[in-house]
Order: sequence, then C-alpha cells, then structure tokens
Amino acid sequence: MSPLPISYDDVVAAHERLAPVVHRTPVMRSGTADDMTGAALFFKCENLQRTGAFKIRGACNAIAQFTPAQREAGVITFSSGNHGQAIALAARLLGVKAVVVMPQDAPEIKLAAARGYGADIVRYDRYREDGNELVGRMAVERGMTFIPPFDHPHVMAGQGTLAKELIEEVGELDMLLTPVGGGGLMSGCATAVRALSAGADIVGVEPAAGNDAQQSLARGEIVRIATPTTIADAAQSRSLGRHTFPVLQQLGVRIVTVSDDDLVAAMKFFAARMKLVVEPTGCLAAAAVLSGRVDVRGKRVGIVLSGGNADLARFASLVA
Repeated sequence: MSPLPISYDDVVAAHERLAPVVHRTPVMRSGTADDMTGAALFFKCENLQRTGAFKIRGACNAIAQFTPAQREAGVITFSSGNHGQAIALAARLLGVKAVVVMPQDAPEIKLAAARGYGADIVRYDRYREDGNELVGRMAVERGMTFIPPFDHPHVMAGQGTLAKELIEEVGELDMLLTPVGGGGLMSGCATAVRALSAGADIVGVEPAAGNDAQQSLARGEIVRIATPTTIADAAQSRSLGRHTFPVLQQLGVRIVTVSDDDLVAAMKFFAARMKLVVEPTGCLAAAAVLSGRVDVRGKRVGIVLSGGNADLARFASLVA
C-alpha cells in the first residue's frame, strides 16, 4: 500500500490552526432517535458551523497555508454552494481575493451567501460542463490557486477536525457515519477515527442515484458517473478524488446509500423533533440510521449533520 496523503498529525495541526476561526459545533442528542434505533446517537451539528456547513474547516486550513505569492494572486474554486461559501469567507478573513464557479442550479441561498462574503461568482451548467476542467483553465489564465471542494490534502485534514472534536467530547465510538460526495469529509474523518477510536466501523452515505463511491470501493478503482439527479445537491459529485479514494480504501470505509425519500423523512425529523434545519445532503448519514438501512442497535454512534444551507422555500415544500 502506498503512503496516504494525510495523517492524523495533519488533522491535529489543522485543528490548532483553525481554533481561532471555526466554531466547535455542539453535539446533540435525541431520546426519540435513540428509542427509534436502539442506539446512543451523537449528532455533530455542522449545520450550526460558520457558513452553515463543515466546509469552512477545509477552506481555512488550505488558504492559511498559502505562500505570500499565492495570497497576492488569490484563490479560485468550483462548488455547488457550501465549499464556495467557505472559500469566500476564509479568503475574506485572510485578506485573499476569491473567485467561485457555481452551477446555474445552485440554491439561491448558497449563491447569495458566497457573493455576500465577497467572492466573484461565475456560473456554469453542471450537466453539460465539467466544473473541475473549467476552473483549471481559469486558474491558469488568472494565475490563481485552485482549491478543489474535496480532493486536496489540506482540505481533507481540515474536515477531519470535526471527528476529532466529536470523539474528544463523547469518547470512543462503535460507528461513525458521514455523508459522502467527493470523499473529502469522509477521508478526513476516517483518519481521525482510526487514531482515536480505532475499532469503530466507518460508514459513508451517498445518494442512491449517485453511488460512485460505493462502486469505486467495490471495484477497487475510481468509478466516474454522470452527474446524479438528487435533492442532495452537495453530493452530486461524479467521482471520488485521487487523494480521497485511497484513504477510504485503506482505512476500511464502507458505503451505503439512501433515497431522496429517506432524506426528506430525516429533514422532517430534525425540524419537528430537534428544531434543526438540516439540508438534504446534511441528512445523508442520519437518514441511513433513522431509516434502518444501517443496523446500529446497542451501539454508540456518531452522526455528522454536515450542513444546513437549505433554500427556505424548497425546504418548506419538502417537509410540508
């Protein structure tokens, strides 16, 4: 096996770097959820993070390590919304110019937030264009540094800080579940879990319509798919990354899927029983447990609620 792109030491260094910037988000419990599942569930509420999602962790960790020349030239990225918002805010906090390339169908709340944090916005059609290729060309043309949404060691290490916080607060876990898009969150969290709760089962959850990670781990190679159609807009990635895939593969991550109906049911549960607004992608991990697709009976289970940036009109229509 080849060396992995990040280690737990990278996660620890990121945590120290981010301490003055990111929120140490609360871990919430629900007696109702515990009774439904027969488990002790610990919800890590990154929907209450700055910018409304975990992405600020990786964005700040990456930009904070820019050279003076990179800071001068600025940062560019593509994102369906949460990573774009995170890059925009991190860049503003660190005095760096930011350009965010966003899909034409990105939720308006995410578009407005990224613009409000000071980023220049460029739109593209995610079903006809490859955002990664588009941004790559723009980065060369403008001399800016490209920080991708997930496939970057500094981003991955930053995301892993939330699992470090969770385990430090609640103790060792029997299982940790996180959403999976491109694998940045999952790879960082898996790295932290293997250091702090080595025997835990690590489960990634992706939309049934876009199970590229599940296919990739089953085949032992990165599988690329067409952009999936799902309400989990932040998990519409087309493949795992070259950095994230080996981490998931070597650290024993397994993948399950849930339907959009499962996501809506989870959104309703959080709104009605825990008074939390969680976007569809943010519900992926919880939906796998609440729907019974993952058996957690008798276990101590960490569940990452990855974001809460739901367009309010869309959110209302889904949970009505």
